[in-house]
Formats: sequence, structure tokens, C-alpha cells
Amino acid sequence: MASAITSFSDARAPAPELAVGDVAARSGVAVSTLHFYESKGLIQAARTGGNQRRYPRAILRRVAFIKVAQRVGIPLAGIAEALQALPEGRTPTAADWRRLSREWRAELDERIRTLTQLRNQLDGCIGCGCLSLKACPLRNAQDALSQEGPGPHFED
Repeated sequence: MASAITSFSDARAPAPELAVGDVAARSGVAVSTLHFYESKGLIQAARTGGNQRRYPRAILRRVAFIKVAQRVGIPLAGIAEALQALPEGRTPTAADWRRLSREWRAELDERIRTLTQLRNQLDGCIGCGCLSLKACPLRNAQDALSQEGPGPHFED
């Protein structure tokens, strides 16, 4: 009788590993996004004999960490660097998040400062409407930034 109870409770125990579709469904992230994260080294999967991906259950917390970090504006390269710094590639803890958020705060503050400056300049640009290469402070004021190479550059 005891073995029947054990068998029943074993049948209800969660699987030790999750298929990619299960991770996608539980995390709200597309399968293609999980594949992309794997290609960038953000997550890792074991492979079955049939070459199917299998993830440890802790991957759900790691994916949540990635999504929250992206949501606050941390680029994937920065997230990857943070995850690689964890001991033995472990899943980030709440303490890890607190430490990383302190480190990322200065970067985010600088982005906010730059975006605020751009927003304030945009107000004047909307009134002008010229978008002149020679005069527009948003496009390249008096071509002052041409020495910094191609692409957009902003004066501080």
C-alpha cells in the first residue's frame, strides 16, 4: 500500500527539467527568444538524445532576471556580462539583483540625462522644423561633431 502512495505522489512531482515550450509558456517569452538568449550565452540547455532542449527549473528565474533587466534599459551585452560574473553560472538571487541594480544605476542616470537633454532640444526643433544639417542642434550643430566619425553624436 505504501508503494502505491509513493507512486501516486511521484506522478505528481514536477519534472526536474523543462522543455523549451514549457519554459516559453511559463515565462511568457517566445521560443525563438529563448533560442536567441541561448545563442548569446544568456541561458544554457542540456540536449536529449533526440537533440531536444531541456532546461533546469531555475531557468525561469534567470529568464525573469533577463526580462526585468531589459525592461529597465540594460542592454543584453550588459546582462550577459552580469550573468557571467556569477559563480558557476548560477541563477541570480535577490541579493545579486540589488548589487547589480546599484552598479547599473549610474549608467541609467546618464541615459536619463541624455534623453532629457534630447527631449528639451526636440521641443525647439519641432517649432523650427528645418532639420538642417548646418544649423540643427539635433542633427549636427555647425558640423562640430564631424571629427567623431559617422553616425549621430550629441553635444553635452
